[in-house]
Amino acid sequence: MATLNAIAARQDSTLFGILWPQPHQGKVVRQPAANIDICALVDSEGSPSEVADNVLGLVEEGFRAVKVKVARRADPGEDAAVIKEIRRKVGAEVELRVDANRKWTYEEAIKFGSLVKDCGLQYIEEPVQCEDDIVRFCQETGLPIALDETIDKIQGNVPDSLARFTHPGIVALVLKPSVLGGFENAAEIAWWANNKGKLAVVSSTFETSLGLSSYVQFACYLETRSAELSRALDRKPEKCVAHGLGTYKWLAEDITLDTLVICRQPKGRYLGASVDNADRVLHNFQMNCNAISQRSIKENVSIYQLVVEVADISYAIKVQEMGESKDNNALLFLHGFLGTSEDWIPIMKGLSGSAKCFSVDLPGHGKSKMQSGDSYRTTGGQSLSIEVVAAVLSQLINKICTRKVTIIGYSMGARIALYMALRFSGKIDGAVVISGSPGLKDETERRIRAAKDDSRARSLISFGLVPFLDNWYHSDLWMSFREHPKFKKIAASRLEHDDIHGLAKSLSDLSVGRQPPLWEDLKYCKIPLMFVVGEKDAKFKNISQDICREMGQATNHETVEVPNSGHAVHLENPLAIIRLVRQFLTKQSF
Repeated sequence: MATLNAIAARQDSTLFGILWPQPHQGKVVRQPAANIDICALVDSEGSPSEVADNVLGLVEEGFRAVKVKVARRADPGEDAAVIKEIRRKVGAEVELRVDANRKWTYEEAIKFGSLVKDCGLQYIEEPVQCEDDIVRFCQETGLPIALDETIDKIQGNVPDSLARFTHPGIVALVLKPSVLGGFENAAEIAWWANNKGKLAVVSSTFETSLGLSSYVQFACYLETRSAELSRALDRKPEKCVAHGLGTYKWLAEDITLDTLVICRQPKGRYLGASVDNADRVLHNFQMNCNAISQRSIKENVSIYQLVVEVADISYAIKVQEMGESKDNNALLFLHGFLGTSEDWIPIMKGLSGSAKCFSVDLPGHGKSKMQSGDSYRTTGGQSLSIEVVAAVLSQLINKICTRKVTIIGYSMGARIALYMALRFSGKIDGAVVISGSPGLKDETERRIRAAKDDSRARSLISFGLVPFLDNWYHSDLWMSFREHPKFKKIAASRLEHDDIHGLAKSLSDLSVGRQPPLWEDLKYCKIPLMFVVGEKDAKFKNISQDICREMGQATNHETVEVPNSGHAVHLENPLAIIRLVRQFLTKQSF
């Protein structure tokens, strides 16, 4: 939205103007006045008479269409009684929509449909829980249906994804640009809908005037394009759609001083919004400081060292901490080989508003040190096996947190995270495993890999970090990461390790070839797991598929593929990781 509006401002145009440009002597010119009608949104709480009076008030205010939320009551018959009373009071002219948000079983939806078949509904939005029952419902009841949640996760080819929803009983698609991934995706779905003779209804998700102003212009663009299509196909033009932007009435305050004007339009009988007014809001935006409930100040990061002891060896571990302890969420982030706690700071900032976040320099990395005897020194004969590192982290968790933690690990850190989730489940709430593996199943493969990592470790000691890094990142595994704009900066940060011998020992001792394979353990895992891989990481996508087969029908795990990312998902696409961790925490809370 911001990018498109910046382009419009630079061209002295509107968002609508650049979406639907009219060439004039090589320039984009402003469009004539245009407006859209708006559909009101009503909760069905209250008696049938009370809800009907509420709807009648909105109709008298100027709304030509009203959507009523249903499936909030124990019996669909009660919802039907509300709809019947609304229709009786407002008459037949008002467009009446209902939205069940997929809350009904097929049988409940059928019951509701049979009771409201004479109410003249424009459509029922998402009446059934199961997508496979949508067309079946249309065939059984003959009632018009609209899709909403069903299209939220459409990816790839739109016509292929929507091919099974061409049934004429599906009359509308409800488009939430913020959910669908932006205006471009929403416009592509709208184009499919228009070609199939279905309505494309733009809907808000409780945006303020800022978002709604862009939605008004986007909706007007869809209306204009639909009319153009009808002319091109010599088809009778559809009546203009009343778009689902009525959520503005649910907000007590607005983020801008100059709010979007929703009123009866000069050339129409109904309540709506104009492109010109929406453009004015966007161009003259001023923050309403009285509506701000919290200001974000630069997040303070606490940096300290904690000493833990395992098998008579002391480990001084660098810890970075930020965020508030909310909803009992505590997150522990583990980096990969050559990384440090610093790798996670951008992601921790994105999550620190809802969780206490900790990242550490794993033993052998960054500023962490080991102590044998009276002083800290470079690593000697001490083991840095996955068992030892997990024991160190277990002691660390006791010091930084009084409850279980959710552990998020990448690559080497992901293997440690998974090991702890399976072997230290008393301390772990769940694990997000990014580009990680349960290990190598074949013993011969393990011996070969251990020998290979030993050779790499000797090379690191003999020639130093600079040539080692050049060789390390030359691998095909990092092809996508090498194209990232911050690759050179991140690669340069890999030179900042205090103990090169510790780093080499970590590479050798924490080799996947020396890690006990965890495939059998996966079958008995009781805590939630999320496995994350990059779309361009072919090797770990195959491992992810093997994990799915190994865990079978277990409901406590999921695998997610992050688009436009390779192996270093958390560095290439940190926003995706923030979103996935939030989703993971939300599911854990239920």
